[in-house]
Parts: sequence; C-alpha cells; structure tokens
Amino acid sequence: MIKNLISLLLLLASAGLSFKHGWDSFNYRKNPESIKMMSELNLVEWAMPVLGVLTVLMGILLLIPRTFFFGNLLNALSVVFIMAMALRAGNSRIALLEIPFLLIPLLLIWLKYPFKN
Repeated sequence: MIKNLISLLLLLASAGLSFKHGWDSFNYRKNPESIKMMSELNLVEWAMPVLGVLTVLMGILLLIPRTFFFGNLLNALSVVFIMAMALRAGNSRIALLEIPFLLIPLLLIWLKYPFKN
C-alpha cells in the first residue's frame, strides 16, 4: 500500500514535470533562463521544440500502464543527455543538479506502475 502510494506520487510528479518542461520548451523565447541554459549547453534553436515534443510524449507514456517502463527509460535517457551536454560544455553544476531527476525514473521503474495488479 505504501509502495503504491509512493509510486503514485512520484508518477504524478514525474508526469507533471514532463508536461511542464515540454510546455516550457515550446515557449523558451519568453523565458530568458531557458535561452541562457540553451546557449550554455550549446543546443541549436531547432532542438528546443523537438525536445518539447519528446518531453510531452514521455509524460503521456508514463501515464499508460503498458508504456510506463518505456516512458521512464526515455525520461532517464533525456536526463543523462542533459548531464552529458552540461559536462561537455564544462558546466558540472548543471550535471550535478540533474542527479535527483535521474533517480526519479529509476526509482519508478523499481517501484513499478502503482495500479498494476
């Protein structure tokens, strides 16, 4: 019971963050912090909408029981991608800040989908 509750809370938080980050990726021009981070990570401008679509797709995949594992796998891979881009750019601070966000999908994979029998 407690395991399912923790899994549900993490699932809702992870899906919510995916949708929020996806929306922010579509509206990156309105947020100066997004433009600053994009330039620090050496991302080209056309990559932001692509990352936004992938992030929203990950949020949808998380909510469907049959695609729960694949959504978490893509989520973990996207965090590792951001960490790798940050390390390549010489910004270890961003890479270190992403570690908790890497642990969330891995923990969700271990806890499994909360409503699956």
